[in-house]
Amino acid sequence: MMLYAVIDTNVLISALLRWDSVPGAVVEQALVGSIIPVISNEIMAEYEEVLRRKKFPFQESDIQILTNAICRRGVFVEPAEVLEKLADPKDVVFYAVTMEARKDNDAYLVTGNTKHFPIKPYVVTPREMLTILENGAKHNDNVG
Repeated sequence: MMLYAVIDTNVLISALLRWDSVPGAVVEQALVGSIIPVISNEIMAEYEEVLRRKKFPFQESDIQILTNAICRRGVFVEPAEVLEKLADPKDVVFYAVTMEARKDNDAYLVTGNTKHFPIKPYVVTPREMLTILENGAKHNDNVG
């Protein structure tokens, strides 16, 4: 079972800070597993800019490996128009891309800051995303 997910930058940061974490498991699934990253040029630009901020201890090579892999596996989507008002204008593109992806697929927005987004069943934490993946895999095993 493949799931589409827009991954908020804070999940990438958490994953790079500690790979053996729940966010790390989500990002790993996005790189080699059951999650297809949903991205836009604006999202990729935010990833590139934020991950290179001086306050983070990330190696340039790790940033490039991560962003290149997301680009290779990802599906590019033009953001939909968003009517809801979000607290942080920088979050709008993540929500807009999720809304556009949901027109054709079961897509999720994975974020460590769910309070920044409208309360919707497809705006999930990294832990919730892993649970959705596990339940979907179990569900598929029972088919046939």
